Amino acid sequence: MQPIFDFFFDQYSGYPTLFIILEIIAVIFGFLSVWYSKQNNILVYPTGIVSTMIFVYLLWQWELLGDMMINAYYFSMSIYGWYVWTRKVDPEHYTPITSTTRKEQIQSVFIFIATLIFVFGVYEYFEKWNNWTAYIDTVTTAIFFVGMWLMAKRKLENWIYWIIGDIISVPLYFYKGLTFTSLQYLVFTIIAIYGYKAWKKNLRNDLRPA
Repeated sequence: MQPIFDFFFDQYSGYPTLFIILEIIAVIFGFLSVWYSKQNNILVYPTGIVSTMIFVYLLWQWELLGDMMINAYYFSMSIYGWYVWTRKVDPEHYTPITSTTRKEQIQSVFIFIATLIFVFGVYEYFEKWNNWTAYIDTVTTAIFFVGMWLMAKRKLENWIYWIIGDIISVPLYFYKGLTFTSLQYLVFTIIAIYGYKAWKKNLRNDLRPA
């Protein structure tokens, strides 16, 4: 058992205890946020805000700029999404789950490309192209930016972006030495698959004639 434990957690031997505690707290609130998202529950945003605030601090300390920007963006989009999800489209109904329109699909592509360019520029400015993971960070950041934007607008397709980004992030974070975060993304992948199914069922029910 010890060799297995060392394989997964030996990278934490040099970390400050505070960082480890903060990462665990952030992971717990991250789990809650994704779970509430699957349930189409407004609590996705307050729990997500707590998680992202902690991760912004930790990722800045670890000099993982792409990941830090993802979480800073999550934080701002959580505030926007909180507003959208509580906004009524009529006196009785809140913003419903819908599929992306043609215009929104084009906007998604634009956000993806714009994010790639922006993150590339940040890494170039700070001279952080010192590991192949920086290139993967650039792609995952763009994927998650689109996913978060679509989730804030309550679009079904947001889950597709989360699933793709989560799958990439599992081995990526493990390689970076962030085992707890890697395990978090593994669970996120599973929840995202069920989230897509749950939202799709919700969408079908909303489209049924009254």
